[in-house]
Amino acid sequence: MSRQRWFSRERRAWLWPLVMAALIFSASSRPSVAGPRILHFDKVVHFCVYGLLGTLACRTAPGRGGPWWALVAVSAYGATDEWHQSFVPGRETELGDWVADTTGAAVAVLLYRRWSWYRTLLEKPLIKAAAK
Repeated sequence: MSRQRWFSRERRAWLWPLVMAALIFSASSRPSVAGPRILHFDKVVHFCVYGLLGTLACRTAPGRGGPWWALVAVSAYGATDEWHQSFVPGRETELGDWVADTTGAAVAVLLYRRWSWYRTLLEKPLIKAAAK
């Protein structure tokens, strides 16, 4: 496979969701994660982190049904992450965490699919290319 094809835009687009998934895996491999001791704060964190993962996966999913497959993939990843935590000393598996993961991803996919201003905001380049 040629170098140019290997680094195609479509392949590079998957870099961010994979990096995010690796960060989630790394955090869930730790016995504890620092954070405020607020009741159910972890559910808010799960919702936001998996919402970001859902958005990143949705942006890379091709075709009309792609975002829904992205949602299924993120939800399945959340389930496997909860299972993974069952092997980490000091961590617990919670159904509520998976529900927060899936809900966060679903809201992100819905926003991305239905609200063009949100999609436009996400796709806008941070730095405009210099005029030639």
